Amino acid sequence: MDEKEFDLEKIELILASDVGSTTTKARLFRKMENGEYRFVTSGEAPTTVEAPFEDVTMGLRNAIHEVEELTGLKLLAPQGVLKRSETGKEDEGVDLYVSTSSAGGGLQMMVAGVIRTMTAESASKAALGAGAIVMDVIAIDDGRTDVDRIKTIRDLRPDMILLAGGTDGGTIQHIDQIVETVVAANPKFRLGDFSLPIVFAGNIDARDLVTEKMSELYALRIVDNIRPTLEVENIVPSRTEIHELFMEHVMSHAPGYPKLMAMADAPIMPTPWGEGHMPQLVANTEKVNVIAVGLGGATTNLYSIYDERFNRTVSANLGMSYSITNVAKTAGIENIIRWLPLNVGRLELLDGLYNKMIRPTTIPQALKSLLIEHAVAREALRMGLAHHMSLVRRRLSGARRSDRGLSILFEEAKSETLIEMMQVDMIMGTGGLLSHAPRRSQAFLMMTDGFQPEGITRLYVDSIFMMPHLGVLSTVHPKAALEIFEKDCLVNLGTLIAPRNTSGRTDGNTKGEVRVTIEMPDGSTREEVVPFGQIKRIPLEEGDSAEVSANSSNNLDLGNGGGKTLTGTVQGGAVGIVIDVRGRPLYVPSDDAERVKKLLEWYTAMEAYDMGELEKIRVGE
Repeated sequence: MDEKEFDLEKIELILASDVGSTTTKARLFRKMENGEYRFVTSGEAPTTVEAPFEDVTMGLRNAIHEVEELTGLKLLAPQGVLKRSETGKEDEGVDLYVSTSSAGGGLQMMVAGVIRTMTAESASKAALGAGAIVMDVIAIDDGRTDVDRIKTIRDLRPDMILLAGGTDGGTIQHIDQIVETVVAANPKFRLGDFSLPIVFAGNIDARDLVTEKMSELYALRIVDNIRPTLEVENIVPSRTEIHELFMEHVMSHAPGYPKLMAMADAPIMPTPWGEGHMPQLVANTEKVNVIAVGLGGATTNLYSIYDERFNRTVSANLGMSYSITNVAKTAGIENIIRWLPLNVGRLELLDGLYNKMIRPTTIPQALKSLLIEHAVAREALRMGLAHHMSLVRRRLSGARRSDRGLSILFEEAKSETLIEMMQVDMIMGTGGLLSHAPRRSQAFLMMTDGFQPEGITRLYVDSIFMMPHLGVLSTVHPKAALEIFEKDCLVNLGTLIAPRNTSGRTDGNTKGEVRVTIEMPDGSTREEVVPFGQIKRIPLEEGDSAEVSANSSNNLDLGNGGGKTLTGTVQGGAVGIVIDVRGRPLYVPSDDAERVKKLLEWYTAMEAYDMGELEKIRVGE
């Protein structure tokens, strides 16, 4: 819906919802007397997408009823959300209602291309950027037989297929092969007796062929080539078309969605799409580089806005409940144990993870269980970022380049990521484990250990999972979304100062230190010397700022070269200023006794856990 259709000055009361896979969340926002928009209250209820209800609006109405009970407002009418323009009463209805949704598992796609590290990879980025989970990638060079590819397509039953391949003007032979594979598989739409949506974003010379073979069988859309040349990537048309097809063919066929869409004042947005809108809005407003993460139960979503380029990836099997054992399997048990200041056996650890997987809604009741989940979270964050960086490159896979006078046509995928952690200004985290950590310093440490940011970085968490709600709101009323995001959604954890280790040593034996002089808000001066291998927390309240001058040893680089002084203004927060001289890459001792000793030092310095309770657990081991 076009923003011009709204008189934004007259919008005072806003209702936003997220119809999730298990829980529907409603948030109420209000314009205050000073003209600022603020969060008022929220309501939650189980999502009603499955039998016997099979109508998502039932769960939505239950969530909104809770908001009504908490506020005394009347927000619902028999036909849906009540609008104040219809009643003319201050205590009845809202001025604007918007929603996101991931009910039914969200958008699940398959991607098909010619070369896995070229067009198929670009197509994956387009699908991920549109808020989809990429179930599998089919390519001519993926090492599978046609029979295997056909079986995979039939078994997975995607909501949509994105077909790409070939540069404009090139051969269409391989595209024809991929098309024949898809047609032979004859994939069926999982949400009913409707045509499966397919987007073709390949060689323009293959459009007639694709139309001839697929237009009568599928809901076919043709858009601009995703890789018109080897050096150019054009994912925006595909991403936009995927979103529109999702609205038209996928979301509209889910139980109750036609009623939900009729209730909303703006197009319903996939939850990950909405979640990614807010980091973009902040990055574009403040002109900064941002990394945001949604650490969910089944997936880990990464968003980056770097040099004004937006990218999103989904690590579909890295999550903290349904997928928690897959995190352990992928990372390796030893990588989980390395974050635990306890002597935990492999079988004991696995038993705990299996119990979490089969009871995904449980929360830790004991400190040991909390420590284990936090250890898993660090690895989910680490692997999620590695996956993201592998797709966000400075140079496209397969692009031509000059190398000692030779023209190279194809290159292997390299870890030549676009993102330089030293240049990342902000990191945002959302998801239950980060948003609801018992102590804010725990969320700070999890993101720091998982992402290992460098230089000076501000860290935030989403307080009550409002990023999707505000993301869809930003498409209609960006001012309101940004004000609520900054005042009520984001919790400012503080500022991290962390040097990169340039000594070349990764065994923890680097010598050096960081000297920091801090001009505190009260006019006093604080000086700290933090040796290599240690971390130091300095309290600084949210809303306060301090002038910092930091000087590192020659083998430690804060962003302007080893041994040089870095000055600037840093912001306080719930944790404060943290000087992290543990090195990058961060080294954790492999010896059990040394590991426990070092982790206890770090966690004590950060006041991350109840150390007295932790000592009782260690004594009882």
